[in-house]
Order: sequence, then C-alpha cells, then structure tokens
Amino acid sequence: MIRIAIADDQALVRGGFRMILAAQPDFEVVGEAADGRAAVDLCRGTTPDIVLMDIRMPVLDGLEATRRVVIGSPSTRVLMLTTFGEDDFVWLAMNAGASGFLLKDVPPEDLVGAVRTVHRGDALLAPSITRRLIEEFASGPQPGAAPQSVEALTEREREVLGLIAGGLTNAEIAKQLILGETTVKTHVTRVLSKLELRDRVQAVVFAYETGLVRPRRR
Repeated sequence: MIRIAIADDQALVRGGFRMILAAQPDFEVVGEAADGRAAVDLCRGTTPDIVLMDIRMPVLDGLEATRRVVIGSPSTRVLMLTTFGEDDFVWLAMNAGASGFLLKDVPPEDLVGAVRTVHRGDALLAPSITRRLIEEFASGPQPGAAPQSVEALTEREREVLGLIAGGLTNAEIAKQLILGETTVKTHVTRVLSKLELRDRVQAVVFAYETGLVRPRRR
C-alpha cells in the first residue's frame, strides 16, 4: 500500500487529488494539509510514503516545508506540484530535497503514474519543465576541479550521470549508450550510492553544482 499525504491551500484541489488517488486499490490517502506547517506536522505524525506538496502555501511555503519534511521524515518522498511559470522555484525545490515535479493540470492517469514513479525510487521531472529548467536556471560553479567523491565514479558512470543531468530517462540513456535498460539501472544505482545521493533529482543538482555538466545559455 502506498500511503500519500496531500498539501495544498485550495480545498477543491485537495479534494480532486484525493478522489483520483483513493480510486487506486493500492493507494491510501492518510491526510490533508492546507499550509506548509500543517504539512510538516502531518508528515511527522503519519510518515507517508509520498506527500504531494504545493509550492505556494500560507504560513510556510512548499520549499521550506519540503526541507523540513526531508529532514524530519527521511523515508517520505516529496512530489512537488507546480503551475506553468513557476520554473524558477523548481531549482530551489530540487535543492530542498524534492523527488519529483508535476504540473497541476496533468491528466489523472499522469498523477497516478507520478506517484508510482516516485514511490519506486525514481525521480520525476515533468518533460514540460525539465530541459527548459536545466538550460535556464541551473547554475554551475566556475570551471575547476570536481570534488574528490567524483573520482570514485568510473568513466561509464560519469557518462550516465551526465545524461541523467540532461533529463534522460533510463530507457533513453540505454538507447543512447546502446545498453540494456537493466544495465543502465545498475549504473544509476551505483552512481547514487557512490555519491551518497538520495535520488536522480539530487544527481542533477550534483552534476551542475560541481561543474560536471554546464548549462547551455540561450
């Protein structure tokens, strides 16, 4: 059973999400929160597997709420809900520890799929956000030596990390490198383990912040 919490300041939005998610036989909605502080308390008290977190909320915004949830409930993964035009918040949310990003206007089946994707340990970066976000908002450091931890990666693992940072899925990486998808998944797991990263979102942040990948500027 996948246990889910919903944090959004609009009751209609929360109700709509609850209806969609509760219809799945393996989903359980454990609670709702109308502001960020209530979301943190809800996660602390119920320890859901996934929390749907709106970015803009009163009392405590979704960014700070995400930081506190990740610290206080390490097993809970945050699926951040965004609206068109909020891309500048997404990079901050990635640093805060969010494991996924989804536009609020996605079809119900995409919402269900997003929850399943994040629950199984894969990060979700909505296609309509990812590449534009990376190109426009990722800010790498000045050119210089990569941190010592990168030295633990093999050449292939560095290559895989670069493709993850480019927003590619395992299937897309497998096609580009002419590898089996299972092999790619193994490489991804090793990259995350060696760099002590939580998921693919942290891998994207790491790749850009360390300068292993440089954002393209328009």
